[in-house]
Amino acid sequence: MKRLKRKKLNAGVGVNGSVTREPDCGRKQKLVEIHQALISDPVDIETLRRAAASQGGLLTDELRRKVWPKLLNINVYELPYKPGRDVRENHKDYNQVVLDVRRSMKRFPKGMPASERAVLQEQMIDIILEVLKRTPQLHYYQGYHDVAVTLLLVVGERMAIAMLDTLSNHHLRDFMDPTMDSTKHILNYLMPILEQVDTELHDFMIRAEVGTIFALSWLITWYGHVLSDFKHTMRLYDFFLASHPLMPIYLAATCVLTPSSPAQIVLHREKEVKKTECDMAMVHHLLSRIPQDLPYELLIGRAEELFDQYPPSLLAKRAALQSRKSLSISTFQAFQFSTLHQRPDSVLQRLTKAKGSSNSRHAPPPSGQEAALPRDRAQLWGKGNRLVKMAVWGLSATLGAAVFAVAQTAMDWGPEALLQLF
Repeated sequence: MKRLKRKKLNAGVGVNGSVTREPDCGRKQKLVEIHQALISDPVDIETLRRAAASQGGLLTDELRRKVWPKLLNINVYELPYKPGRDVRENHKDYNQVVLDVRRSMKRFPKGMPASERAVLQEQMIDIILEVLKRTPQLHYYQGYHDVAVTLLLVVGERMAIAMLDTLSNHHLRDFMDPTMDSTKHILNYLMPILEQVDTELHDFMIRAEVGTIFALSWLITWYGHVLSDFKHTMRLYDFFLASHPLMPIYLAATCVLTPSSPAQIVLHREKEVKKTECDMAMVHHLLSRIPQDLPYELLIGRAEELFDQYPPSLLAKRAALQSRKSLSISTFQAFQFSTLHQRPDSVLQRLTKAKGSSNSRHAPPPSGQEAALPRDRAQLWGKGNRLVKMAVWGLSATLGAAVFAVAQTAMDWGPEALLQLF
């Protein structure tokens, strides 16, 4: 039986793969490295990728709001406007999106006021429909809303639109075809990985005819649908945003092969599978229940090892993977290259101000917060948008008057809100 050679575990990994066990000196050094990468001109994307993938990920939501856009080549000063009411009119996916969003209550933090959650759910609907409207060849799939809510909770509505739009045209593109054929093609990479690592387990799963459908929700939601702790979801999003589009498949392989306890570095879950009766239904039931106490840092490190040892180009030589071309894979190299020439936010801010000053010579902009809104949205704001009022009430009740003032200022997720890190 073939086994994958293991590297020694980092001393800082906790019992549940927690991101908070990293020594303070290592954390401070990482913060400095990320900050230096962000202010470099051009931005040091390679350092940001390493930081997102390495132990602990990006550490805080404040850092994620600065680094995630850079990983996707998004200019924080050119974000899309919030969608207007017309985004919902005559949209073929509207009813299904609403149903899925209404069922997403467990994806929101426990204790969040119902009024605040209701506002966020309305924003989720608008985000999804806006992205689909922008690119008509994209087709909605159930589970897409799990990606949308993760982005919304971390970066806010306008940035979530920009990020989801980019992901939909690159990392998630194969899932957004009118049929499941491209998604099945991506899932088909899983078994060759298992075959390379553990032929006995691979053969057992072939005999059980379990297939790879058990990993479908893991793949198309980036594990957001199956993880109960949001901090683990964010940690995996750090990793995936900095990685190849197939990395969720490599992580799926580690979830099958890796023990549910980090104290045991043997293939405990593999043994658990083999002890199960070789029956499709029973094996599928076992595999589809992903343990919640997985050693996430170990899994991420091992997924990177698998990717380096058995890259997609090697696995694609198999006949079953040659018959179809993946858009996500074929466009990744060009997309990755496009991220290498970004200017730091301080420069982008200066260029944006200069551009605005030039434009103001021809036509004076609207004043106040309405300046950031298109005409119809400005009118809604002036009349007292009902959803905005609900968001303010929810935030005020939850966070207190002091944070309420900050929330009002950052409600539109303008550049200033994104720059408050240090």
